[in-house]
Amino acid sequence: MEIENIVANTVLLKAREGGGGKRNGRSKKWKEMLKLPHISQCEELRRTIERDYTSLCEKQPIGRLLFRQYCDTRPELKRCIEFMDAVAMYQLAPDEERRDCGLNLLDTYFNNGSAAHLPDIPLEVVAGCRERLEQSPCKELFDDCTKIVRDYLSGVPFSSFQESMYFSRFLQWKWLERQPVTKNTFRHYRVLGKGGFGEVCACQVRATGKMYACKKLEKKRVKKRKGEAMALNEKRILEKVNSSFVVSLAYAYETKDALCLVLTIMNGGDLKFHIYNMGNSGFDEQRAIFYAAEICCGLEDLHRERIVYRDLKPENILLDDRGHIRISDLGLAVQIPEGETIRGRVGTVGYMAPEVIQNESYTFSPDWWGLGCLIFEMIQGQSPFRKRKERVKREEVDRRVREDLEEYSDKFSEEAKDICRQLLAKDPKERLGCQGRGATEVKEHPIFRNINFKRLEANMLDPPFCPDPRAVYCKDVLDIEQFSTVKGVNLDPTDDDFYHKFVTGSVSIPWQNEMIEMECFKEINIYETDGKLCSDLDVNRPNPPPKRGFFYRLFRREVCFKSGYSDDEIEEPSRL
Repeated sequence: MEIENIVANTVLLKAREGGGGKRNGRSKKWKEMLKLPHISQCEELRRTIERDYTSLCEKQPIGRLLFRQYCDTRPELKRCIEFMDAVAMYQLAPDEERRDCGLNLLDTYFNNGSAAHLPDIPLEVVAGCRERLEQSPCKELFDDCTKIVRDYLSGVPFSSFQESMYFSRFLQWKWLERQPVTKNTFRHYRVLGKGGFGEVCACQVRATGKMYACKKLEKKRVKKRKGEAMALNEKRILEKVNSSFVVSLAYAYETKDALCLVLTIMNGGDLKFHIYNMGNSGFDEQRAIFYAAEICCGLEDLHRERIVYRDLKPENILLDDRGHIRISDLGLAVQIPEGETIRGRVGTVGYMAPEVIQNESYTFSPDWWGLGCLIFEMIQGQSPFRKRKERVKREEVDRRVREDLEEYSDKFSEEAKDICRQLLAKDPKERLGCQGRGATEVKEHPIFRNINFKRLEANMLDPPFCPDPRAVYCKDVLDIEQFSTVKGVNLDPTDDDFYHKFVTGSVSIPWQNEMIEMECFKEINIYETDGKLCSDLDVNRPNPPPKRGFFYRLFRREVCFKSGYSDDEIEEPSRL
């Protein structure tokens, strides 16, 4: 039986490495799969797509790249983009270098007539930037300047972009993004673990070679447990959140038996594994604080969308290949309408905040309590209100949470004790993060003084631990408990409305990021070099018919060819 696990791991590792071939895990037919349509096929999309500058040119990665390509063709717009990039670099500069970086920016763009190609930024605004730069070079120093430039770009230049071939190319990519997604879009590998309604396995997009985790929700199991609302809630929340510190949803599709969520794959395992299975329990304080800083950023991104997570615990924090973390499993998360509060005793015993246990109303306070529990556990090597593997009734754990003060060992510095005490305040009104400024309050705690959050958010800080690329940080295949067969449940047409809401195909921003990251965009997004429109962008030049092979021409009247893409490739890394 051990050989089965070795084979499963070997195949997965080969896929993660790109299959060992020149195509980095892409199918032989990847260009055919990602062939852009003729622009004439995008006319309905041109009429109906939302024309919003923020969405098209800032949030959507391919839209952002194409708008920049358009701006490169006009010197005055190119200068604006270069200025915006220079400000971004200023914001990401280490604290000790930010003043010099800002002075260099001012000299480059506002001295000796160099601002000629920028919109009219008042002299007093520039002078104010220079004065504040000398006093306190804060990250927000150039915000007034960038607002003026951004307002300019979102006006006439954005309108002109929509008349250009670059916008037409954007429509082609959007058309491709919206094509149907099926199980044949992916190769599937070993099971990584179990979810509430089914298995989680590794998968790979055939067209790009990108690896993901596929969370399968068995349709009958969902129906038997009346989990439709919970499953749809998790899917919609994942779709809404775009954060480097929360797992992303890239695709949602269905098979005959399951609903499938295709999510960021996290090859480094979960924090629970690392806290308890890698030598002595717990982490050194600096490692714990790095993870706490990234979790804080993830919570900030969730709370910005008015989403409270409610299930912060080590097994829900996953590590990627480099050692950065992401929050996973948003099944208990809920969006709170503006100005409202919620109730609900949900979460995991030992990690639920006092107000949750007592069924009081709350907004985001349980998440900051959860962060306090997590920092304590990462440093101490056990949770604050329950010892490792301690047999104790739920009621007793709840009592400890409500009444007892946590005890600190000599593993904690004074600053670590202080942040835990402030986050684990029994009264949410006194809790750090709950006094009106949310994550900002937490980030300002002295324990994070050496964390440059701008650089952290840009993934520019090196994690304290890097997972072994040759390791598979999950249970052996045969140790993952099998789900029993669901009996007495029949699927019928009344379920189709739920499936239709769930199965929405590609998710825009993750899909576009995949195309760029895997260099498919770079290889496909080419233009004519002689100044003419490409044939696929010229409405007056029809798209040439696809080339047909000899045998197709020979047998086209006798043979019915199956459409789509199936497991017909010889070279795939799914084989040893």
